Amino acid sequence: MRLGAMRSSAPKIVAVNEAIIASADIAREVQNHEGASPVMAWEAATRALVIRELLSQRAHVLQLVPQPRSENGLRETDEEALIRMLLEAEVKTPSAEEADCRRYYQSNRARFRSADLYEPVHILFKAAREDRAAYAQAVTQAEIVLAEVKQAPERFESIAKALSACPSSVDGGRLGQIVRGDTTPEFEAALLSLEAGQICPDVVRTRYGVHVVRLDRKIEGTVLPFAQVRERIASYLEASSSRRAAAQYVALLAGQAVITGFDIAGATSPLVQ
Repeated sequence: MRLGAMRSSAPKIVAVNEAIIASADIAREVQNHEGASPVMAWEAATRALVIRELLSQRAHVLQLVPQPRSENGLRETDEEALIRMLLEAEVKTPSAEEADCRRYYQSNRARFRSADLYEPVHILFKAAREDRAAYAQAVTQAEIVLAEVKQAPERFESIAKALSACPSSVDGGRLGQIVRGDTTPEFEAALLSLEAGQICPDVVRTRYGVHVVRLDRKIEGTVLPFAQVRERIASYLEASSSRRAAAQYVALLAGQAVITGFDIAGATSPLVQ
């Protein structure tokens, strides 16, 4: 990012109630913000510092004394503590009502569905993709075994015990119950294409090697009962309400302040998102 070039093309002095926000401070803040372009990242950093200054000034008006907290070994700075205390004092978030939680649950039942469970069995011929000769040999071995288990499906487990390079070989190649995300994308794609009891018609190539795969069982996920997810929904709704209230509070402070060199209309920030 060519920050020097950016500053020369946008030399405006940014200030909040005559408190100047230095370009050097904005440059340091930029690293905390992603943007589609350097200009957008610069604007996001400026916005965050303007909002932080607004909140800090309000905290000092109220004569708040910082009381930093520590969590997971990390301690708040005095400025962070003041902003937190200010928001706690002046931004009130109501608790999520039972009716609101139930309404959200009914409208978003798919979000509260337990994951589908898969019980695959496999035979692994281990090889690194980078070793082309070894990988080609693994493909050949897997294809031979695939043809064999198609002819004699009852031999799948015994062949897995004899030939598979996976620790699951001791259990006939059974991997237990897995969910999406537990395996490589290629292995998962193969599982999703199978019906219970079906052997994958093609060998499956992954970074671990080449697999012969059978899906023994699929257990469909179910929608979790409201009581089980009620607290999660309440926390989500309260967090959303808190973000909206904080954004409105910042907009109120901005409307009462004199901000020069930057248009903060409609601004949000990591402090209040």
